Amino acid sequence: MKRFIISSLATTSLATTSLATTLFVIVQVTHGWADEKPAAKTKKVEVKDITLSVPEGWKQKPVSGQMRVGEFEVPPTGDDKEPGEYAVFFFGKGGAGGLQANIDRWVGQIEPEGRKVRIVSGESALGKYTLVDLAGTYNKSIGPPIAGNKKKLPGWREINVFVETEAGPYFLKLDGPQKTIAGVESEFRASFGGKKDSEKEQPADAKKP
Repeated sequence: MKRFIISSLATTSLATTSLATTLFVIVQVTHGWADEKPAAKTKKVEVKDITLSVPEGWKQKPVSGQMRVGEFEVPPTGDDKEPGEYAVFFFGKGGAGGLQANIDRWVGQIEPEGRKVRIVSGESALGKYTLVDLAGTYNKSIGPPIAGNKKKLPGWREINVFVETEAGPYFLKLDGPQKTIAGVESEFRASFGGKKDSEKEQPADAKKP
């Protein structure tokens, strides 16, 4: 009889443990832990005065202008046909105007109808930054800005970052099809040390074009 009681208790204990493990796995899946994509392998890239950490799959391209000091091609995601682009600009201290002037310019590049704007500020390893996240129909400059040639790109997303470094402001720009940009947003932030969790939303009047 004693053996039967001990065996029953052991069986009950094992069943309880198995049930707890099953419930834990269910909770993990429910909260999306099982769906987290693995972190992309990154590489350090020196771009003039700063160092970025970008995914190895982002192809570095020759820069196409004096002020464009870095450029990467971002592979398209899912059924997107066009790749994204990550460009880095530096105009020296005081170059390219102040923060608000650039926010107005960036917002103005997206057509008003259906335009979405979100502006946040944060701290990174490179310095304080302001991030302007835009979505809608983007009028992208093609060739030298002075030529005024533009290409209309519906369903586009453009993320501009104004980073205040010791050498002067750096301008980081990620743009591409909305699905592609949504898939690499965290990698883009990580490239310059941005922290989404600690960013602060900017007041609504900062969004006016």
